[in-house]
Amino acid sequence: MRNAPALSRLAAPMIAIGILVGGCGQAPSTPAADAGESPLYGLYGQGVPAPAGAPGEPLAAGSNGTRKLAPGTAPAGMPAGTVYRNPANGRNEVVVADIAGTAVLIGDSQSEPAGSWPRTALASLGYSVLFCGRGGTGFVASNGTTGNYPDALLRGDWLLPYGSPPLVVIEGGGNDASRGATDQQISENAERLIVSVRQRYPAARLVVVGTLARGAGNGGGRRSEVDALLGTVAVRNSVSFVSVGDWLTRYDLSKSMADGVHMSPGGHAALAGLLARKLDELGLRTPGPVPAESAATP
Repeated sequence: MRNAPALSRLAAPMIAIGILVGGCGQAPSTPAADAGESPLYGLYGQGVPAPAGAPGEPLAAGSNGTRKLAPGTAPAGMPAGTVYRNPANGRNEVVVADIAGTAVLIGDSQSEPAGSWPRTALASLGYSVLFCGRGGTGFVASNGTTGNYPDALLRGDWLLPYGSPPLVVIEGGGNDASRGATDQQISENAERLIVSVRQRYPAARLVVVGTLARGAGNGGGRRSEVDALLGTVAVRNSVSFVSVGDWLTRYDLSKSMADGVHMSPGGHAALAGLLARKLDELGLRTPGPVPAESAATP
């Protein structure tokens, strides 16, 4: 990565914003500086641009801070939800209360609700869950305001946590299936995301959860195909994979759907139990106590 500009090396920008630990949130906008103010420490107004990444690494994500903080302030004593400019990579990141017990969940509308099956599964295994994503997005698909997974990370549409979480789970593919994304597009962007996550969190376990569907022989169609494709990408990149491309019919859960794509509360609960068992079989249960429900709520 290229060296950050001199001002941004003096102190890492931080801002406290209305973002809770359970969700990454949208990157804050950058207001104009008051007349006569100096951009001290890259913290005020436009500040200084974050550096670009090396080949294969996303650009530094997020907008600049808007509140001056004392030089040398470190994230250790900062409240959860504070946005912190990581001096090591020039990226805006969010401070969480217990990074050692946090699972980062990158996903779409299957994961976004507070009681979603991926969030509930992770919470049942002892994790606080930080959701990074938006409904309507995927490895290729965007929703108009939030980019696809690798582009959203690159642009700072949502923020990763500061520190080193033990687990990162990537779920999705349904919107890519419904919008005609090709195998090549999905594969390339999935690998872009995997590379970026590994660069940022080299010590974390990484798991891909595939595309929820009815199965190839039961009308799963393109959704089941994308699930299988993601499995191939995961194996090629030595990433753990949980296939869910036939779960709706294998576990008789089509009747537990709120619509043709999303689950009812009972469906979320049933899928959460199944996913938790799969993740537990991969050795991903945390050794600590199960966190409060609020820790997984955006």
